[in-house]
Amino acid sequence: METQNLFQKQNDKTVFKIVLSVSVLICIVVVILNQKLIPVPDSFPDFIYKLPMLNAFLNGTCSLLLIASLWAIKKRNIQLHKKLNLTAFFLSALFLVSYVTAHYFIPDTIFGDINHNHVLDPEEAASVSGSRPIYLIILLSHILLAVVVLPLILLSFYYALKDDRVKHKRTTRFSYPIWLYVTLTGVVVYWFISPYYNY
Repeated sequence: METQNLFQKQNDKTVFKIVLSVSVLICIVVVILNQKLIPVPDSFPDFIYKLPMLNAFLNGTCSLLLIASLWAIKKRNIQLHKKLNLTAFFLSALFLVSYVTAHYFIPDTIFGDINHNHVLDPEEAASVSGSRPIYLIILLSHILLAVVVLPLILLSFYYALKDDRVKHKRTTRFSYPIWLYVTLTGVVVYWFISPYYNY
């Protein structure tokens, strides 16, 4: 039994290192593409401009799935809980691909930039002086918590698939509310910024 526990702890440490490495790698790829460190092609398909709306839809759907997942586990419906979480995980992965693709191809939009010259003029800044700080707080918290929650989600799924309910519950206590917050604020960020899109 002691040897088995030792082996289990070793496995968990290995998985933790893999999860951390994967999370860091994903963050590096997102930064490279988001900052356009790789040259952007001169032309790209028109559907790229639809991706921000798709991203908001995916985030909103994930929010509903996560809320339904909590309801399912409260009702002790483990199978439904699993299906809802796996669907949310798949949609979040799809969101990540769509998000990176959109931010790689589409120029950044500045909140309040009504004339789309990529500069926030004094008049524009004055017109959004009340809402811009709120937008920036939500946006920054959304981005930072999205980075934090990625390894937590992966660990939660690892413990769930392993049927280690104690560790799954312990990890999910943190990953669930953060994941839900990130998906909800993704929709809110889109609602704030979409009026300033130039496409």
